[in-house]
Amino acid sequence: MQNNEQIFLNELDDKLWKAADKLRSNLDAANYKHIVLGLIFLKYVSDAFEERQRELKILFAAKNDVNIYYMPREDYGSDDEYEAALNDELEILDYYQEKNVFWVPKVARWSTIRETAAQAIGSVIWKDDTGADVKLRSISWLIDNALDEIEKSNPKLKGILNRISQYQLDNEKLIGLINSFSDTSFTKPEYNGKKLELHSKDILGHVYEYFLGQFALAEGKQGGQYYTPKSIVTLIVEMLEPYKGRVYDPAMGSGGFFVSSEKFIEEHARDKHYDAAEQKKHISVYGQESNPTTWKLAAMNMAIRGIDFNFGKKNADSFLDDQHPDLRADFVMANPPFNIKDWWHASLENDVRWKYGTPPQGNANFGWLQHMLYHLNDNGSMALLLANGSMSSNTNNEGEIRRALIKADLVECMVALPGQLFTNTQIPACIWFLTKNKRAKEGKVDRSGKTLFIDARQIGYMKDRVLRDFTADDIAGISGTFHAWQCGNGYDDKAAFCYSAKLGDIEKNDFVLTPGRYVGAAEVEDDGIPFGEKMAELTAKLKVQFEESDRLETEIKKNLAGLGYDW
Repeated sequence: MQNNEQIFLNELDDKLWKAADKLRSNLDAANYKHIVLGLIFLKYVSDAFEERQRELKILFAAKNDVNIYYMPREDYGSDDEYEAALNDELEILDYYQEKNVFWVPKVARWSTIRETAAQAIGSVIWKDDTGADVKLRSISWLIDNALDEIEKSNPKLKGILNRISQYQLDNEKLIGLINSFSDTSFTKPEYNGKKLELHSKDILGHVYEYFLGQFALAEGKQGGQYYTPKSIVTLIVEMLEPYKGRVYDPAMGSGGFFVSSEKFIEEHARDKHYDAAEQKKHISVYGQESNPTTWKLAAMNMAIRGIDFNFGKKNADSFLDDQHPDLRADFVMANPPFNIKDWWHASLENDVRWKYGTPPQGNANFGWLQHMLYHLNDNGSMALLLANGSMSSNTNNEGEIRRALIKADLVECMVALPGQLFTNTQIPACIWFLTKNKRAKEGKVDRSGKTLFIDARQIGYMKDRVLRDFTADDIAGISGTFHAWQCGNGYDDKAAFCYSAKLGDIEKNDFVLTPGRYVGAAEVEDDGIPFGEKMAELTAKLKVQFEESDRLETEIKKNLAGLGYDW
């Protein structure tokens, strides 16, 4: 991305967030995200609709032999007749659907919302289909009405736009938010007088992702239910490389893995000089989410990016109400909640998914892992974020399940992550990479009987006082090591970072998969000083420090006695 484009996006983020953050004093973070994201969505679809209208006006006026849209002025008696016919033509639905632009009815267009919001509550704002007066009830009603009309006109959006009247927000607060958002545009952006190479979906996608991250920070632990840090998602996608096939996430949150997969495909297509749109046709997205509002967030996240998706008929528990029972995916990626205790139900006893052992009723970690494996096809690969305890725990059958997975040669790579990566938990985490087929294929060498261990605990930087993050180079270093190992091209074990282990190595470590056990410690540079001399010098320093400690203790006791305290 060019520097001007990045600055433009950063300033847009800051401007919109400051406007949205004014609601924090009136609403919980868990609620005001729906209001803000709903308004951003309305602004975007309206901007995109108006941009298509401008394109159509140019097409209708362009006279040439191949322009099927051309409307000859001479076919109409007067300028007024021509303008009326042109306006009627601009309201034809097909012109927008052919370019995958959402149809926005007049009452839902941003200009209508902005102008109507400025009128007094109770005033007549338009006529309904029967000719009866429609009065402005409230600003939240105005926004909900717009969302209703957009859903009616766009089947893909049916049931996924969250209404805001339930939050009972003050009219003036909403008017302020509408006015703030009116001063931004998702189409044809400029910065310092220069047009930017950013499409409306790029801008909206960026803003949506930024806001999800900010809301997750504001919500704390609850925010983690729908948001996985971008760098972690990017790392997993870069390592799995989902170019084509079926991609599944059984704990999808707001759909971050799917968005990153789309971006990855676009980058891959650009590097290989492929057509990105054509490449995307070769991938299909499946997901599941139990939380109803988060399920809607994910669906809207896909809709605004034009990603076709199948998230089941409803929000549902992946264990108890699997929405994709027959799915066998090429790639499975997930960041489920760590160490869930209250997940078990009697109906899960002897479930076909527990091929490698029944998971403990008090911890869902190995339930998630086996659910994902069950939905993986015979050549598929998967990545799963879990708490570090999953790599070594032997309680309640976890050790036996891990042993069975290792002996079945399913574990391809283990990555230990640094702390403070997540907004919602300080629990140390790791990434399990499993595959059903380690044999040589598609440029990869035979890795049968081998597992790669990567210790990334010292990688990354502190982006603020509480959160750690990865740079693009960090992600490239980790994923590049994994791909070099897979392809047998330029890989070498590196002390304190990576080690390619055989099954025998893992057996010697009691089937524990903690990377630190295998990668070893970094070599300390030899300074040429013999060990005996170093020890003598350190002992002398320690003696001096002990003597100083005794002197200070004597002085403190003397001072306390002078103050009348009996030591």
